[in-house]
Amino acid sequence: MRSITSSRMRAIDANCEYLGLKGLQLMENAGAAIAREVKESIGSGKVLFIAGRGNNGGDAFVAARHLASDPDVTVYVSLVGQSTRIRTDDARHNFNILKHCSIKGILEITDASQLKKSKWIDDSDIIVDALLGTGISGKLRETESILIDMINDSDKPVISVDVPSGFDPDGGDIDKAVIADITLTFHEMKTGLTTPLAREYTSEIKVVNIGVCTDAEKYVGSGDLKVLQRRRADSHKGNSGRILIIGGGPYSGAPALAAMAALRTGADIVTVAAPASVAGTIASYSPNIIVRSLSSDVLCEEDVGTIAELIVSHEVVVIGMGLGRAERTKAAISKIIPLCKKVVVDADGLYGIELPVPGDTTMIITPHAEEFRSLGGQGADNVQAFSRENGLTVLLKGKEDTISNGERVAINRTGNAGMTVGGTGDVLAGISGALFAISSPMEAACCAAFINGAAGDIALEEKGYSLLATDVIDRITDVMK
Repeated sequence: MRSITSSRMRAIDANCEYLGLKGLQLMENAGAAIAREVKESIGSGKVLFIAGRGNNGGDAFVAARHLASDPDVTVYVSLVGQSTRIRTDDARHNFNILKHCSIKGILEITDASQLKKSKWIDDSDIIVDALLGTGISGKLRETESILIDMINDSDKPVISVDVPSGFDPDGGDIDKAVIADITLTFHEMKTGLTTPLAREYTSEIKVVNIGVCTDAEKYVGSGDLKVLQRRRADSHKGNSGRILIIGGGPYSGAPALAAMAALRTGADIVTVAAPASVAGTIASYSPNIIVRSLSSDVLCEEDVGTIAELIVSHEVVVIGMGLGRAERTKAAISKIIPLCKKVVVDADGLYGIELPVPGDTTMIITPHAEEFRSLGGQGADNVQAFSRENGLTVLLKGKEDTISNGERVAINRTGNAGMTVGGTGDVLAGISGALFAISSPMEAACCAAFINGAAGDIALEEKGYSLLATDVIDRITDVMK
């Protein structure tokens, strides 16, 4: 069954905003769907909403407003926490409207005993659980834990919003969760709800269409960047990625551009392993790059031992930029790839890989159309099948980039004709490597394509069609802010 993770759903929501579909509109559609389900379930009677301070609670506030106009339904709303601390503008907006509606009672609780004293659970005919939703993280707080027990002990029918509160939407371990009679999950099935464990907490699951833009899911947008792992305040050197760039020989600029792009994207340490003939030139580009000189004028099999030692101390390898296509270079690449846990292969490196990918290696490739054909690919329409058959993630560069891991296909529309200048593909490879250190291969490839293209678009505004690859590197941070 098709399903999505909670982080992917957050990206889609943010992409809707990027395209002009406001969160308030999606919240309105979700709340209206909850109200319809409540009405169908009880016809008439008393409904209690137990709502948290996030957008899950916001959906409940909308539903409460819809039901409050029904003369056959009596509505109670219990907000867990203080209204002044509601976490999102959309949820706060909808909570403030409730004072203008025929709500029987609104209670802001900081202690579960307050709800118990109100007798609202005992008096209700149905409970809408909008306490936590998909935003759950870490161990349950005491109040939420007690409220989940109260809901489960009530013997009342329960409708849960998106997922039962306390249940991990991505299928991880849980402490406890609401046992729902009906779960209304929005847009698509959540991954956790497809697991055997879900059967203990959900009786019936309904997937509700709330009007998400098709393009918000199909095209990469700024929302995809929002779900990237962020640097923690207590991070140490190396926590945000150690990247090994293997490139150079016939060319020196390509691996230097990839290295600078990886650093601008947030990698902590970038090492370039390059043939002796160009190592000094690459080192002169920036004191921020660590350079290891190899044995010859091109990458060769005699260098594999040195590179194997470097691979151990780096999370991601980016290989191919400026290597050339000498037969001994291709032979070295074929021996290096199986040593890598995570690898991005670009440019000349693509002519030395063997497919399908070795079982212990996770690979992203970044070919243009001709390179993709050399690997047996047949254009953008073939990217998903090619990815699935060969066990890798493909970022096919073009006027529109096509990205797939064999399951999902995404399209990136950022970028411009000025980026046909040499070096922008090397920049893309470096960005991909930095993101791959902290993200899944699909997330890394999608976000790298977006960042590279968007940085190029900013550079175009400033430089016109005389932009350079270094101009793109300089604008990476503007896109990632």
